[in-house]
Amino acid sequence: MPATRFLATDEAAALIELTRTLAVKELAPQAAEAEAEARFPREAFRTLGRAGLLGLPYPEKYGGGGQPYEVYLQVLEEIAAVWSSVAVGVSVHALSCFGLAAFGTEEQRKEWLPDMLGGELLGAYCLSEPHAGSDPAAMRTRAVRDGDHYVLNGTKAWTTHGGHADFYTVMARTSEDRSRGISCFLVPADTPGLIADVPERKMGLTGSATATVRFEDVRVPVHRRIGEEGQGLRIALTALDSGRLGIAAVAVGLSQGAFDHAVRYAQERETFGKPIIEHQGLAFVLADMGAAIESARATTLSAARLKDCGQPFTREASIAKLVATDNAMKVTTDAVQVLGGYGYTRDFPVERYMREAKVMQIFEGTNQIQRMVISRALNEPAKGTVTVLKTH
Repeated sequence: MPATRFLATDEAAALIELTRTLAVKELAPQAAEAEAEARFPREAFRTLGRAGLLGLPYPEKYGGGGQPYEVYLQVLEEIAAVWSSVAVGVSVHALSCFGLAAFGTEEQRKEWLPDMLGGELLGAYCLSEPHAGSDPAAMRTRAVRDGDHYVLNGTKAWTTHGGHADFYTVMARTSEDRSRGISCFLVPADTPGLIADVPERKMGLTGSATATVRFEDVRVPVHRRIGEEGQGLRIALTALDSGRLGIAAVAVGLSQGAFDHAVRYAQERETFGKPIIEHQGLAFVLADMGAAIESARATTLSAARLKDCGQPFTREASIAKLVATDNAMKVTTDAVQVLGGYGYTRDFPVERYMREAKVMQIFEGTNQIQRMVISRALNEPAKGTVTVLKTH
């Protein structure tokens, strides 16, 4: 059954309808084959880009869609319900644009952001390293000033779109200070010395290229540094708050897609003379799946509303990411169970959804890291503020 949508304007409703149409007609027919062949769906991103769906949460004056995060996340849901690799890619692209949009100078935004948001370019985000995933302050990739350039050397791991992106937002160390010694750079993909290794062989999201990216004496002009020198870790962590909401929305959409398949199967499959959805044991499993999805959706959109109102939402983003991705793992596992033996085969998509759900508990900060963020927030002094969310 279609998800209930929270849309305040006719424009937002039309946007969701457009996304749903593109997802069903353009993306769904390609998804299973592309994932089976581990084929990167570059044309799918162009299709979404030409429809204006790659820059939705950014200002219209820079080429974005000017949409609230609450609407943007529901767009991600619609895409993820049919093809998670593409939905993750849209979220990562938005993440790769964040540093420039939030911390760049006006001159930098005017020069680069319209092309980045316009739909033809695809971004990647380089933060994690082989030894520094959950602890980004331990990164070793360096950027050394050399006149009017920085020279980058190092290795970034788990880079989504690695080898396929048109630009990379890169965090690199510019001093020995652990937390204030990291800076942010916007690096074009064709810069000499930027090398993407062969993509990782993964359990799921096989259509999404994930590769190690190496920087070997990569020269980046000083004017491509985003923010001040030493501001990179702040940029990265701020970006991750928004990125976690993106992954939460993808997890909700993935869960919804698996749930829809399970419900349809339960309505059509008969045992003992009636559809299996009429057997209480299975009906209650489906009821729990539906409840988990709705709770994850509500948690995610609640955090989005805080962001849209300009309120702090770090803790809420971690809660949403934790709840939505843990629920996605449970929902997709149950979807396989509902289909029985058929669920374990590749004739039905629920086994793919289950494999794809696992990584969502890992990237954009493992769910153990989310628990750490949440627990630390519990120990902070209470602010005693009330947030008023306005409706239109």
